[in-house]
Amino acid sequence: MLVLLVGTGILLTVTLKGLQFTMLGYALKQAFVPSKKHEDGEDHEGDISHFAALMTALSATIGTGNIAGVATAVVTGGPGAVFWMWMTAVFGMATKYGEGVLAVKYRVTNSKGEMSGGPMYYIENGLGKNWKWMALAFALFGTFASFGIGSSVQSNSVAQAVQTSFGVEPVYTGITLTVLTAIVVLGGIKGIAKAASFIVPAMAVFYVVGGISIIVINSDALVPAVKLIFSDAFSAQAVAGGAIGTVIRYGVARGVFSNEAGMGSAPIAAAAAKTDHPVRQALVSMTGTFLDTIVVCSITGIILVMGLLGAGGEFVKPELSGAALTTVTFQKMLPGIGGWIVTIGLIFFAYSTILGWCYYGEKCAVYVFGEKFAGLYRVGYVSSVMLGTVLSLDLVWLASDTFNGLMALPNLIALLLMIKVIVNETRDFKQKVKDGALPH
Repeated sequence: MLVLLVGTGILLTVTLKGLQFTMLGYALKQAFVPSKKHEDGEDHEGDISHFAALMTALSATIGTGNIAGVATAVVTGGPGAVFWMWMTAVFGMATKYGEGVLAVKYRVTNSKGEMSGGPMYYIENGLGKNWKWMALAFALFGTFASFGIGSSVQSNSVAQAVQTSFGVEPVYTGITLTVLTAIVVLGGIKGIAKAASFIVPAMAVFYVVGGISIIVINSDALVPAVKLIFSDAFSAQAVAGGAIGTVIRYGVARGVFSNEAGMGSAPIAAAAAKTDHPVRQALVSMTGTFLDTIVVCSITGIILVMGLLGAGGEFVKPELSGAALTTVTFQKMLPGIGGWIVTIGLIFFAYSTILGWCYYGEKCAVYVFGEKFAGLYRVGYVSSVMLGTVLSLDLVWLASDTFNGLMALPNLIALLLMIKVIVNETRDFKQKVKDGALPH
């Protein structure tokens, strides 16, 4: 699975001539400072803005994986796992771009006048009716995955963090989260996008500023930590993992499941964007992988390695792992408020993921069971948030990882079969911008 995920990204990178490098600046501008001409295009099809679509996708991707997942990778795979997370993100940006192109090109308008898109639609409409079985498989796996990695796993992480930091019983956290989730998700994509557009930038800035402050305060450990990340990434006897294969496996795995490139979830949000061309939104979608892994995950990973350096610059393998290790490390390197940065970040990261995945899961469920199922799905999803705070979730974690992997298979097959469509759309966009037919 990991070979297929990263391999698809490498193939798309080569085919698109390194588009994620040459057009990253332009893509970031489209996401955060769109041209006035494009904003004035009120007749563009779609439900939400480029920025809102990006924030909805980021709300689902920036979650517990950025805090707990990175720590697991560093402990199990060693410091070099951080490097392989970076490599996954670099190639994952091309994958996320390809998903975005197809999502907008093959999206449809539902009975409510809203946009519906994602792998199930570009498989059926792009590859033809003979492939509908694969579209149904993706949507079914996506529906099941949403109840795990989208809701119950996230709410459980919040309940544990709140209990550890504030001594609040999980059942009370569950009630609060369930009510807050219901208020937002019952408003559909526009309600979710509105909440995500506020929560995601605020929580990301809070965590990134806090993390950079810790790095600056402990800057003497920065260079040794970065050196260790690079040396361990290619070491025959890696520090923690014992072999280079282990380092690559955990770095790639955590990177993929953090930024979701290739899983097929993010293009469901991309399809809702108001845009004049599939490529414009695809470029915006691509920046999500950059922000999630290159920015947020990097801060967690670098601080963890800095905090686990021994007196001689060697890596000291800790007894803790997951969110607990990240909390302890931040607290150690910034006494007083370091631990709070992780706890508050974890709460909002997880809550935003619950919101984003509700939209993904609903679109998948509606594709399989029809529009009438939307209300029932939302009720079930909100209920799973409550259940997640009071249940033991070892089995749910395993099931979630399995369904995430199963989602990726039909999506990656579709991407590989439609590379020519992605390339042609890219050429078309560049030519139209050059000719002045589309705003720059």
